[in-house]
Amino acid sequence: MPRKGMRSLCFQSPRTPSFSISRNSLSTPQRSFSESMIDQTIDAADSIIMKWNPDTSSYAGVTSLFYESKREAMQFLKCVNDLQKAMRLLVSEDSKSEKLIQAQNLMQIAMKRLQKEFYQILSMNRAHLDPESVSTRSSLASTRSSISDYDDEGSADDDEIRAAGDSITEVEEVSSIAMADLKSIADCMISSGYAKECIQIYKIIRKSIIDEGIYRLGVERISSSQVNKMEWEVLDLKIMSWLEAVKISMKTLFHGERILCDHVFSASDSIRESCFTDISKEGAALLFVFPELVAKTKKSPPLKMLRVLDMYTAISEYWQDIETIFSFESTSAIRLQALNSLIRLSESVRSSLAGIESSIQKNSSKVLVPGGGVHPMTLNSMDYLTLLADYSNVLADIFVDWPPPAKSSLPESYFDRPESDDSAASPISQRIAWLILVLLCKLDGKAKYYKSVSTSYLFLANNVQHVISRVRTSNLQYMLGEEWITKHNAKVRKFATNYERLAWGQVLASLPENPTAVISPGEAKEYFRKFNSSFEEAYWKQKSCVVPDQKLRDDIKVSIEGKLVPVYREFYNTHRLTAGGERNAMHFVRFGPDDVGNHLSNLFGAGNSKSSSASSSTSSHRRGLHDLR
Repeated sequence: MPRKGMRSLCFQSPRTPSFSISRNSLSTPQRSFSESMIDQTIDAADSIIMKWNPDTSSYAGVTSLFYESKREAMQFLKCVNDLQKAMRLLVSEDSKSEKLIQAQNLMQIAMKRLQKEFYQILSMNRAHLDPESVSTRSSLASTRSSISDYDDEGSADDDEIRAAGDSITEVEEVSSIAMADLKSIADCMISSGYAKECIQIYKIIRKSIIDEGIYRLGVERISSSQVNKMEWEVLDLKIMSWLEAVKISMKTLFHGERILCDHVFSASDSIRESCFTDISKEGAALLFVFPELVAKTKKSPPLKMLRVLDMYTAISEYWQDIETIFSFESTSAIRLQALNSLIRLSESVRSSLAGIESSIQKNSSKVLVPGGGVHPMTLNSMDYLTLLADYSNVLADIFVDWPPPAKSSLPESYFDRPESDDSAASPISQRIAWLILVLLCKLDGKAKYYKSVSTSYLFLANNVQHVISRVRTSNLQYMLGEEWITKHNAKVRKFATNYERLAWGQVLASLPENPTAVISPGEAKEYFRKFNSSFEEAYWKQKSCVVPDQKLRDDIKVSIEGKLVPVYREFYNTHRLTAGGERNAMHFVRFGPDDVGNHLSNLFGAGNSKSSSASSSTSSHRRGLHDLR
């Protein structure tokens, strides 16, 4: 409201007071209050009230009573309260008394003065009555109160109490004084029947502060259609802004306003409820409806689920504050809106997680990963699940009563046991384990597209190893447990063993069972020819294979070398000369034992490990999520 309009509201000419005096509502008059005492009360009130009447005194028109003299301000309030008591006695004795008319006129002038003082204190102390200052003052007051209570038990000394008092800054002192003055004026006006005028001034000024605070925090009125039309980058910025806004709103803005309102209007529960509700409900509604609009939007960018979880976390963390600050019956709509947003956000998360499972199952690409490396679907899925694991506590809350996935959707052969005992696992742990199982089953199907069976097994070993590595280095390890990791490590070893057997079994079979047994030169030559041929063939076939994980790569190489090189070394040392002497050996023996070891050490693309580690980086998280969806 314009300042001129505000002043015309506060400083209007005398009129009929907004209260009515009912005989039935009056307490029994105190007969000891004599007529002379009534006259003295009216005279005393007339003296101080007329002194501060802006219509008859230019000094009173430009000077603040409460700033000029706090002692005289308290005397003014006492005279008004005494005048009110005198008016009650006069009404009970003679409702048409001239003294009563005089008292009513004085009361109107006094209320007009108090309206002006109330307005001035509120408007001139906007900086000191901002929600942050009020919240800070409340926290310090609680600290001093705790120390004082502790002192009553004889365990705190005067120095501690003084230290707590000294912590109040000058700004907080001004805030305390302003709040005390506002309360004194409000108590007086309410008891005098002028609550409406007091409340109207308070609501207009304080609502403007709350509305301005909400605006500065970037919270604005927005429709569902507007949200749906926004580019994700724009909406994402608004979500980030909202996350900061809800923190400041709950810890400072609404918290401080509730404290101030409760303090100023402590004399009336209904008034403080009405004031706080009218001041805060519009801004709070704008704040808490936004998450619901985001949750209901049709946009499904990869990061939406993470932002939804961020908003769910924010509301959950401040839920106790929401219930405390908006505890009135008249603010139940705010609590309900916050609850509805929580419900919509949780539904969005559940839907998104179901969408991940669906996207995995619908992945029909037959494009083979060169060398049996890690499939993009594995990289993207694990990137996403790793990020989700950071919200494990929130997800546990969202899925606490959600039924576990139906295992009938996968063939029985994919389970280690017909009925796995996962009853002790949390619903979200079961859900994550299920998603990984769906992923591994899909990978099992893609492995069959390789023409080489050995490469199929290496593909499975690489992908399961990548899954395990991401689990071990994230919160997924706590969700799935060590037993899950151990079980899947065994699968990796099984796949690796099958790969070794199929890829290098013929090389080992080319050598005699007893490499040191006595054989003829012709047999020795034949064994060397077979070994040369099978080793070269296996080496060139496996040279294109990759094992991004360094530990798995080293384990496979050590295993192959341990099975092949010692046997070949014994055979080589025993029969190299048997095959044709020193001069002719070079025609039949093309690899020495060290040559075999060196060739094996160059396998599986050691340089590709960088790409694997890079896939775990934040940039890959963001890029991979797009492919997953």
